Amino acid sequence: MDRRSFLGQASVAALVAGMPAGLAAASNGSRNGDAALRALLDRIFTDRLAENPEGATRLGLDSGANAALKSQLSGRSTADSARELARSRAELGAVKAIGSSGLGADAKLDYDVVTYQLERSIAGQQSFTYGSSGGRFTPYLISQLTGAYQDVPDFLDTQHRVNSAEDADAYLARLGAFATVLDQESERQREDAARGVYAPDYILDTTLRQFAALRDKSAGETGLVTGFAAKLAKANLPPERAVQATRIVEDKVFPALDRQRALVNELRAKAVHDAGCWRLPDGEAYYTAAAEAATTVRMSGEEIHRLGLDQVAEIGGRIDAILKKQGMSQGTVGERLVALNQRPDQLYPNTDEGRASLLGELNAQIVKMQARLSEQFATLPKAPVEVRRVPPAIQAGAPGGYYQNASLDGSRPAIYYINLRDTFDRPKFGLATLTHHEAVPGHHLQVMLALESQDIPMIRRRGGFSGYSEGWALYSEQLADEMGMYEGDPLGQVGYLQSLLFRATRLVVDSGMHAKRWSREKATDYLIATTGIARGRSQGEIDRYTVWPGQACSYKIGHTMWVKLRDEARAKAGAKWDPRAFHSVLLKGALPLAVLEQLVKARYA
Repeated sequence: MDRRSFLGQASVAALVAGMPAGLAAASNGSRNGDAALRALLDRIFTDRLAENPEGATRLGLDSGANAALKSQLSGRSTADSARELARSRAELGAVKAIGSSGLGADAKLDYDVVTYQLERSIAGQQSFTYGSSGGRFTPYLISQLTGAYQDVPDFLDTQHRVNSAEDADAYLARLGAFATVLDQESERQREDAARGVYAPDYILDTTLRQFAALRDKSAGETGLVTGFAAKLAKANLPPERAVQATRIVEDKVFPALDRQRALVNELRAKAVHDAGCWRLPDGEAYYTAAAEAATTVRMSGEEIHRLGLDQVAEIGGRIDAILKKQGMSQGTVGERLVALNQRPDQLYPNTDEGRASLLGELNAQIVKMQARLSEQFATLPKAPVEVRRVPPAIQAGAPGGYYQNASLDGSRPAIYYINLRDTFDRPKFGLATLTHHEAVPGHHLQVMLALESQDIPMIRRRGGFSGYSEGWALYSEQLADEMGMYEGDPLGQVGYLQSLLFRATRLVVDSGMHAKRWSREKATDYLIATTGIARGRSQGEIDRYTVWPGQACSYKIGHTMWVKLRDEARAKAGAKWDPRAFHSVLLKGALPLAVLEQLVKARYA
């Protein structure tokens, strides 16, 4: 028996032995199998939490028995990755030791979802030993969107709470750990680079700009210190710890950042301009696996490309009809959308005052939709959601908008972040649909209804499948239109349809780069010509798809499944149709699309 097999079997034994007395025996198919599985899944969640300090903080679970996690960051070394793979193997073995025979419907759902996650995570990590492939596939450890240099400062600023002296000391400990994880990640990136795996030249250019935004100022002027000092003042704590933070940044963090920036400069000197992951080791298989990981649907690059082209044509025709009624009939759909984006009446000033007005409009949109939610949903989240600007320090490489869940302890609301590096990228006619996607009824309802549920195991409350969640958010945009949110606002409806067109275009350009070897320039020009989205935002999108292969495909593929299942269920229900009953499926937590399909069809059989 080799060492890895021994570790796996030993870990399975430890997991089963750790279940409450009597439940281990129940795992052999008795009527208590549901309880045995639930106990095991809760044990797995607890064990994983101990290895994920950032996750504990985001959930508000870094107190009490988990208080030590508040002072830690997750390791990023090769050894940490090996431990994660061994743990996943052990967890899968323990779950399969219980088996699915005799489980009740809810427990069987838990079993199917968890085994799906573990099997695919293990397969990804075994097949591709560069980058990250245990969940979302990210081939490059350091890029404009990946790496400790950009996510740890953001985490410390937006997630680490300072309400006491203990919290402040924990912040300082994490600040010191930041230097360690930077060096761990640099070492792994060097190992990957030896195999030719590092980001293209244009990605590394943006990465270096973001390094400069963090590093090219005095330690005391960095957000790592100024943000901490503001938290100390708000908590009425003495300011001396900010001086300690400055010393840690000067003595530990800056040297580690300098070492990593030197590595990125070294890689930039020999980087290629090719956009797609086809150039990486086993690159074609990597893209197929990455797209499946994101969508939970097995499709080739060619199949994704054809689907995108078909949907681009269909949605473009719908936009064309509306624009013609608005007197805009000259040029392609993309050209007319560009013209609409340039109209002064559709733009907020690119100033602090303009950005404040834009944020105020988004908050008003949230309030307006919240007043209508009970028409479609029987259960609503307890946690509030608010809009904030993407921190300027990371806005150059950050997505256009994204969502962060609320903490379970109620100390932090859910947040819908919008990138306001240039308000030209966010014309008024498209803002409402982004709000419906990122906040209500999009990610906020989907994420928080699962997270606040007491009926599914914690490991599944936090589970994520991009095809499910991003498909839901895009379905939510359609739902808002169907609810009449754009009545009397044809340009708002154009904004909604442009969003659908944008997601269909993603299928074309993502598969274009990674499967058909399109250049960055070809993909960018196609995106602009098809959607009319401003070049700055379009370029940022293409660069995002470069480093997150396949993820952009999850939106439209997931949306297609959600609409198909809703329409089939409505047809079967007939006069008894109640959208609130259909939408209650959110209470079951995130699911692979095939499992979602089985669940919905069983409900409406």
